[in-house]
Amino acid sequence: FVHVGDNIHNIYFLWFRQVDGKFPNCQFHWEIQRAERECRTQLQQQQQQTPPPTTGCRGEWGFASCWHNAAVGEVMTLPCPSPLLQLFGKNGNLSRNCTESGWSDVYPVITVACWSNDTGEPNELVFYRVVRILSTLGHSLSLIALLTSTVIICLFRRLHCMRNYIHLNLFLSFMLRAVAVLTKDTLLFSDDEDTDCSTQPSLVGCRASLVFFNYFIMANFFWLLVEGLYLHMLLLVIHTYSTPLSIYMFIGWGIPFVFLVAWIICRIKLEDTWCWEMNENPIPNRLINWPIMASVIINFILFISIIRILVQKLRCTDVGGNEKSQYRRLAKSTLLLIPLFGVNYVVFVYLMEPPDKNMNRIKIFFDLGLGSFQGLIVAVLYCFLNSEVQSELRRTWRSLSLKRYVGRDYRLHAMSISRNGTENSAQFPRNSRAQSILQTETTML
Repeated sequence: FVHVGDNIHNIYFLWFRQVDGKFPNCQFHWEIQRAERECRTQLQQQQQQTPPPTTGCRGEWGFASCWHNAAVGEVMTLPCPSPLLQLFGKNGNLSRNCTESGWSDVYPVITVACWSNDTGEPNELVFYRVVRILSTLGHSLSLIALLTSTVIICLFRRLHCMRNYIHLNLFLSFMLRAVAVLTKDTLLFSDDEDTDCSTQPSLVGCRASLVFFNYFIMANFFWLLVEGLYLHMLLLVIHTYSTPLSIYMFIGWGIPFVFLVAWIICRIKLEDTWCWEMNENPIPNRLINWPIMASVIINFILFISIIRILVQKLRCTDVGGNEKSQYRRLAKSTLLLIPLFGVNYVVFVYLMEPPDKNMNRIKIFFDLGLGSFQGLIVAVLYCFLNSEVQSELRRTWRSLSLKRYVGRDYRLHAMSISRNGTENSAQFPRNSRAQSILQTETTML
């Protein structure tokens, strides 16, 4: 079976590539090893309980299947091995005859019975690789932009307010999401065909990476919801009342943690398989998907409500400008709110697993490919293009430039004094005034 197993392994590398990660590169090899160990243990226990038959065929491991003792003339039929069934999804059967000379060859041939020769698989491989490259690029750029934005907001005290505190938590959730995605891809979806599969990674570390991945994904969606709630409350509620930041922190970080704990418990009780990356039982997966769906739907409702409020405000007589400028403001506000609220996710929120292949590709491309750039867009719109941030950066730049200019002027003045030995009396008021201007400008900055 070594040659057959190598062929299956190579075909897996060439053909099979699924985003949900049912079979990482080495897992097929490990699944075969696990099945072989279980088979040999069963056969050993069977031989201890029942003496091996003097005639007939003794149980053995072969062709990725476990063949038990059989009498001469008996035909044993087994379904396709579980790793091949999950890999290709083809429900075939393998049979062997027990003859006087021993087991016959397997029929039909395992390559015919248990795997598919779908010529569309190479295209699937190219598609998923493109999406993964796009996702890695998007998350990497988002991580850099968000980290820079976080440093900028933390450095300037003038930017410390409730709105920016919420922005900071949203930035942090995007960064943690990007790190989790990149880490998970590295651990579970390596494209290196020369990976050494002789030793399995730590089960605890593998599951921990998936736990953090699910938590940061949920937290990111809930912080998008917090942004919507905060802006909606700001527009509707009297300004003398403000929701404490601790409430928003609980919504953004606490609620996802509650659902994650429930997910872990369900995983342990219902589907405690290898790295928890398989989703055969729908209940644990719903504890992650349904809260995300709820947050997306609620945020979309808040988005529509906020747009309605903006339309009403723009139509007020107090707001200047003609009808064209009002529509321009509304369009600008709408485009700014779309990435902040994650409105793009509502397009496919009802399609968790689209049955149509093309629709599934479109969903994957938008969610994993273009969705990975959302953090970059949010950082650009709400930090780098923010007027308050730009004002603080200009103030800092002017302050540094002024200090550098005055320092250079002071050095030239000191050199002039050292050369002349005495200072011209007319220069004292001028330099004193320059120092006074510097002090006032520095204080204002």
